[in-house]
Amino acid sequence: MSMENITPGTQSDVAPRFLQWSPIVLGALAATALSSVLLTFAVTIGLGVTSTAPTWRDASAALAILSGLYLIIQAVISFGLGGYIAGHTRTPTATPAVGTAVVDETEHVDGAHGLGTWALAVVMGAILATWIGAATVSRTTPARGTAQASAAEPILSYELDRLYRAGRRAPNVDLSAERAEAGRILLTTSSHSGMSAEDRTYLVQQVVALTGLAATDAERRVDGVVASATTAIARSRRSTVILAFSVATAILLGAASAWAAACAGGRHRDGEALPAWMVHSKALDRRRAAVLP
Repeated sequence: MSMENITPGTQSDVAPRFLQWSPIVLGALAATALSSVLLTFAVTIGLGVTSTAPTWRDASAALAILSGLYLIIQAVISFGLGGYIAGHTRTPTATPAVGTAVVDETEHVDGAHGLGTWALAVVMGAILATWIGAATVSRTTPARGTAQASAAEPILSYELDRLYRAGRRAPNVDLSAERAEAGRILLTTSSHSGMSAEDRTYLVQQVVALTGLAATDAERRVDGVVASATTAIARSRRSTVILAFSVATAILLGAASAWAAACAGGRHRDGEALPAWMVHSKALDRRRAAVLP
């Protein structure tokens, strides 16, 4: 085969495909760090979709949606920064001016480094969130009654406090078993059939025995707690849906942002013109071309 038959699109002009892990790790660390800063800032100013505080459950759906949008925006910014760093610091494996195929292949390799940065940052963020959550739970959960704790405690802890509130009670009384049982009963209020009459009667008897209230007062307290628990569970479910949708959307858009930013970083590294969406619009170029002689 003569040299004239070798076109720029042949395999000889295409850069080899491999990943350079140093730029990927650097970009992932930068993305994770910026995301942590932005999320900490959001928590500081009150943007969040979940909380164990009873007053926070009264927040409007608009605030939950705003928090979800902020989560998406910070993910796009953070993953974009990480992808750009990975693409810009990657050592090019071929000269982009050889041919169009090499330019396309270089962008694909840069984009792959952006996706690598995105994937590593997602894993690092998940590990960090799990570690922080485990540390928080271990500090806030008391040693006694841990085996009796139920899934209702984080959501209905305030309702359980109201249910067994008493003016006088012997010191050092452990109600962890009763709270766990009542919590499981209150969780049934979110089912299609709701709480059964038998469970309601049982709760009333427990309240009478543990608080010393009269039967009529105990019934009113149980009915109020049941209504409050139903509302709390519904709001918690709504917040969970918004949070899950926001996290999934943020991760998906973060992948696209990391890919595009890595390609832009590679162009900047090679001294090529940046994409039009990073510089100015095509309409502005046409207007400038029309004005210039």
